[in-house]
Amino acid sequence: MRGIQMNAYLNGMFVGLLILSNIISVKLFHIGDAIVLPAAAIIYIFTYPLVDVTVEVYGKKAGRATVQAGFLTQILALVFIVAAIHLPAAPSFQHQDAFKTILSGSFRVVLASLISYWVSQNLDVFVFHKLKTRHGRKKLWLRNNASTMFSQLIDTSIFIVIAFYGTVPPGMIGTLILTQYIFKFAASIIMTPVVYLLVGLIRKTRSENGLQTVPEAVEKGNA
Repeated sequence: MRGIQMNAYLNGMFVGLLILSNIISVKLFHIGDAIVLPAAAIIYIFTYPLVDVTVEVYGKKAGRATVQAGFLTQILALVFIVAAIHLPAAPSFQHQDAFKTILSGSFRVVLASLISYWVSQNLDVFVFHKLKTRHGRKKLWLRNNASTMFSQLIDTSIFIVIAFYGTVPPGMIGTLILTQYIFKFAASIIMTPVVYLLVGLIRKTRSENGLQTVPEAVEKGNA
């Protein structure tokens, strides 16, 4: 039961951070004079390590299930947000326009977000699992960073191109991709100790409860 609870915690954190990042994405902040990022960047970067920890401990199928749950939850959130926007506002509610502005993203941005999420997160699971199969429990730092950095590059490129192509100068597309990716690249390295901490904690918990860890099955070619 405790092992199931730990997996539920990972999934809960993943989905929660994912939805929160979508809500706050309309806010832009700057680092210095050259780098401008959506506020979602400070949250979305945590979703990849959570998926990596899930694949490391529970296997590829569990990682895919987490990604699928996140995708479906985003669709549901979008449906309910649209419904909430179109509900007739009470006479005492004076902030309908602000509510609509904050929560209603353009169709291109929403489409870009969903496509980039689906492609990059599934790619992250695929690359991480391939490296896991090759290295076993060794080199967790390598598969975590390699899978995250590669999938983040794909995520950023797909999102920026779909969301902004034709609306900003072509040269700006490359700049947006580069600045966001540099931030995500650095964040991936910083998050490595957190991945080790979570994996160690979950493995210890599963061991104390007499549960076989999925990595052992992976090393035997059973997952």
